[in-house]
Amino acid sequence: MRLKDCLWPAVGVAATGFSAWLLYHELKGLSLGDMLDSLEAIPPAHWLLAAGAAVAAYAALAGYDRIALLHLRRSIPWAFIAACSFTTYALSHNIGASVLSGAVVRYRAYATRGLTASEIGVLVALCSFTFVLGAVLLGGVVLLLEPGLVERFVDDAPHGVAVAAAAAMLGLVLLYVLGSWLGLRPLRIGSVEIRYPELPIVARQLVIGPAELICAAAIIHFALPEAGHPGFLVVLGVFLASFCTALLSHAPGGLGVLEVVFLAGLPELDPADVLAALVVFRLFYLLIPFALSLVVVLLFEHSQLVRRWSARGGVGHD
Repeated sequence: MRLKDCLWPAVGVAATGFSAWLLYHELKGLSLGDMLDSLEAIPPAHWLLAAGAAVAAYAALAGYDRIALLHLRRSIPWAFIAACSFTTYALSHNIGASVLSGAVVRYRAYATRGLTASEIGVLVALCSFTFVLGAVLLGGVVLLLEPGLVERFVDDAPHGVAVAAAAAMLGLVLLYVLGSWLGLRPLRIGSVEIRYPELPIVARQLVIGPAELICAAAIIHFALPEAGHPGFLVVLGVFLASFCTALLSHAPGGLGVLEVVFLAGLPELDPADVLAALVVFRLFYLLIPFALSLVVVLLFEHSQLVRRWSARGGVGHD
């Protein structure tokens, strides 16, 4: 086995171990009963709202693939796109190394619809970029509206650092939009041509990317208690920091990473309540979709197997 094949799993294991060590020191005085009490205290209506936010988040994720296919000028039925996107993200969010694991799932699915390897590569890259673009845009807006977020993670942060960071982030987004408006030339890498997205595609990216992140953060927002709640913008800002850190760590499911960042970012709340909200998030955004995605994969592979056997039977009969 080559070294690079072991790199990302090793990084994920190391990140998970380090996060577990930090969590142990943060939660030494917390019992399982405290967290279960916090889960029981979540009103039924908030459970339903959290579940609805998860469904909306995965619907927005399907928009990532749809945008990329529009850019490639490929027409594929919406039901297939939704199933492929759901399976891709449900698996990659839980497995870790989301770009690599997502690429494998998408290649297996979209190759059956006639997309070439280079087209699938562009699709994967554009989906990842749509997420990054949405995170940068949303992060810039949240920092402008809630500059105190920086002080939740960095004590005595210099005054104005949040506004400066927000201006830089929004400036990058503006440069990207400007590049589309100017119609920059395609970039060639070997035999692969990467075209700059047109303005209608960029407009969709600027809507879908933030929408998915807002819906995902809303799962945690609805699961937190009303007493001491810092407000949705703060929860959204902490979620952006935790989710992006979890993705960069390549820890499977962001295990431990999400918890550490959220506990640091929401010190005014009882740790048991924060952990309970993250349990709800993992249930609706990670575990249930993961279980359903395995069913989708099995059904897809079964259909492909039946198709191959039918083709062989047809040839033998002739």
